[in-house]
Amino acid sequence: MRLTPSPRLSLYSASLLLLAATVSTTALAADLQAGLAASSVNTGTSAAGLPKVAWPYVNTGLPRDPQLEHLLDQILARMTLGQKVAQMIQPEIGYLSVAQMRKYGFGSYLNGGNTAPYGKKRAPVSVWLKYADEMYEASVDASLDGSRIPAIWGTDAMHGHSNVFGATLFPHNIGLGAARDPELIHRIGVATAKEVAATGIEWSFAPTVAVVRDDRWGRTYESYSEDPAIVQAYAGQMVAGLQGTLARDFLQGAGRIATAKHFVGDGGTAKGVDRGDTLIDEQGLRDIHAAGYKTAIAAGVQSVMVSFNSWNGKRLHGHQYLLTDVLKTQMGFDGFVVSDWNGHTFVEGCDLTQCAGAINAGVDVLMVPEHFEAFYHNTIRQVEQGLIPQSRIDDAVRRFLRAKIRWGLLQRDKPSSRAESKPNDFNSEAHKALAREAVRKSLVLLKNNQQLLPLSPKSRILVAGDGAENIAKQAGGWSVSWQGTDNSNDDFPNATSVYQGIRQQVEAAGGKVELAVDGDYRHKPDVAVVVIGESPYAEWFGDIQQLEYQHGDKRDLVLLRKLKQQGIPVVTVFLSGRPLWVNPELNASDAFVAAWLPGSEGQGVADVLLRDAKGQVQSDFHGKLSFSWPRTDQQFVLNQGDTVYDPLFAYGYGLTYADHSELALLPEQSSAVTTATNTGGQIPLFLRNLAPGLAFALTDSSGSAVTVTTPFGVSNDGKSLAMQSVNLSYQEDARQLRWDAAQSAKASLRFRKSAAAKDYATAKVLRLNMRLDQQVPANLQLAVLCDAAGVCQRQLSLSETLARFSPGLWQQVEVALDCAAKPALTQPLQDAVVFSASGRLSLAVADVVLAEGSQADDKVVRLGCAPAQVGLKPAALKSWSRPPAR
Repeated sequence: MRLTPSPRLSLYSASLLLLAATVSTTALAADLQAGLAASSVNTGTSAAGLPKVAWPYVNTGLPRDPQLEHLLDQILARMTLGQKVAQMIQPEIGYLSVAQMRKYGFGSYLNGGNTAPYGKKRAPVSVWLKYADEMYEASVDASLDGSRIPAIWGTDAMHGHSNVFGATLFPHNIGLGAARDPELIHRIGVATAKEVAATGIEWSFAPTVAVVRDDRWGRTYESYSEDPAIVQAYAGQMVAGLQGTLARDFLQGAGRIATAKHFVGDGGTAKGVDRGDTLIDEQGLRDIHAAGYKTAIAAGVQSVMVSFNSWNGKRLHGHQYLLTDVLKTQMGFDGFVVSDWNGHTFVEGCDLTQCAGAINAGVDVLMVPEHFEAFYHNTIRQVEQGLIPQSRIDDAVRRFLRAKIRWGLLQRDKPSSRAESKPNDFNSEAHKALAREAVRKSLVLLKNNQQLLPLSPKSRILVAGDGAENIAKQAGGWSVSWQGTDNSNDDFPNATSVYQGIRQQVEAAGGKVELAVDGDYRHKPDVAVVVIGESPYAEWFGDIQQLEYQHGDKRDLVLLRKLKQQGIPVVTVFLSGRPLWVNPELNASDAFVAAWLPGSEGQGVADVLLRDAKGQVQSDFHGKLSFSWPRTDQQFVLNQGDTVYDPLFAYGYGLTYADHSELALLPEQSSAVTTATNTGGQIPLFLRNLAPGLAFALTDSSGSAVTVTTPFGVSNDGKSLAMQSVNLSYQEDARQLRWDAAQSAKASLRFRKSAAAKDYATAKVLRLNMRLDQQVPANLQLAVLCDAAGVCQRQLSLSETLARFSPGLWQQVEVALDCAAKPALTQPLQDAVVFSASGRLSLAVADVVLAEGSQADDKVVRLGCAPAQVGLKPAALKSWSRPPAR
């Protein structure tokens, strides 16, 4: 049988001169024999006790190509072990230097949600492209590593090219699910790929194909629906949009490598806890949570990202049965599996610098943002020791190189020279129009009493609420920055707020519009449009424990009632990443619109709320709920098909202007209670993220303090002290503090409002993880629970202790607090923890808690009350380590 090579494969022979020097200085053989290369997939075995359920084989449109497989055989045969392992490791640009790329030749790299080239958050497209060129050229420089295989750049293009300043931001997935329009999803994928291509990036970590079952999950807005059918219908369309369509334009032109994530069950964790445990049988895992992977793989998705969660107690990053037996073998996925950010650290026996367990389970590319050098050396050593089979390394590299070559990386040259690197495609008018269309289609009308909507643009309209002129709020997380909490309108130069969209149309029609966030207008309006909702968040920062909107602080409800009491009809535009219990807010509104997180094109909201200047409807409501809306604040798990299903607004609900529906007053009694701050005998201060009411304070020698709640900051003098996020167990769950000047400076965990000392009287120890990155000076001091006058519960020097630490390694430390015979503190507390020093020092801290007692662990460094500190034990050394390069 003769197989006709694809147009892409016909270019392979032209790549041989490059490939001759790609993996070694030895030339490849001139003749490439045609023939089907045998698959080297290690199928593995089912874990003991797991029920065996048949999973569908869905890779039906992308057969193996014999010429490509033979080419891979030739490349792998000439690669050294070090070159292969380097292909499997993915550092992050905040920690990776061009010199390190040249030295190791890593196969890929990424930018995290808070990282842009050269640390410039507002870097233009040209700077992203310049950086891509630099990394490309370093990766093909064979002078140190002997390899010329180009690296590829991965990015979280979550709702458009959302990390890049000025990009078109489409509605988040939850809004797109309400649009019920798979063809729209395909067009958004195409547009997103073009904007990613404009920056020179080859790989997108999207789409998320989670099926959410508990809306308390902080990533609910990343899901299209609670209904697997919608997720399944959308996943393949988004993949085809991003990558191109099989047998037509697959991985051609602006097509980028797409990633279906997170495999599998990320939306089903118990109590909606991010990275938690998904408790479900295998049939439910397949039929509910794997629905999107069926169409994504069928569309030819080249990458699947592993989920942080566990399935019935076992972490997915170490789950050979699901990653190898199910995904690769039964479902036929022949692309590559990539880990999530340090996701390997959750696997038993693994840490930041090594993880044979994840590789053996089937992870092909390891996202190791910061500790990539140690991971590289340790992985080589584990292969040499037989802990990782050489066959598993070869399979992983084969899969990754297969995707790279399919994409045509060997022919495309450096990013700036590629035909698809078109700056004019970035935030083009066509993309903005598409995003505006998506906003219109995503809006869901929940209430329209007395048919208040649509509004006349010739009337006098008040626009109120803190979301009205707040593009950061309407964009949500994963927008320019990871959490989205440090953004202002200036971070979205090409975007339009909801207020701006309304103002444009009202003023053009001859009406009057006034913006008053607090509702205190100058001229009484005919109607008020009040834009309120959740503040931005991402991942576990968004996990909640109750569904009541603004539980404990009903300031938006006060605003709505204030306007209603003045006889002003109220239209509420609700910005949220999930359905929430809003019965009181619904009662205080005449009309209520679920706008989700619409992104950069706020005009789309005005298009639906307002008639045109001639009084005609511009655009009717189109959206239908893809998530059930709760009737009570206890309906955490509320999904179509549940045995007991009693929503306020059912899945699929959504009014149009043709509907005459009057929503009666709803019960407003809330049953939610505030969760105690002190849990399990400890008070978190900085545990994965800042505890409520705390911030970092960076104080220079003049005493001037800068308060920081974001991952990055610098002291007021711009030099004494800087802070940036680093990683321990979770993404950006630690902070590195760098003293860089001779003057003294202090970094503290500060109470945003002074705290009562009695509230911390039960704390007996301070517990934290610390990492020394530079030589410690003689004057590093730690103070705990301090008032404004500097009187503290405990003060001590850390210099002697840290001098015995191994640089670059984390160590847990406990500091005794019940030492002093002096009376307990009585004045209000200003700081929970203070580090003070002068000179050059780099120190990282994480997992800072106050606890009622010591932890039973002989590896903990204990700083007792005696002058000679006791209990000091060195950390267990890794087989290869060094301080992170800066």
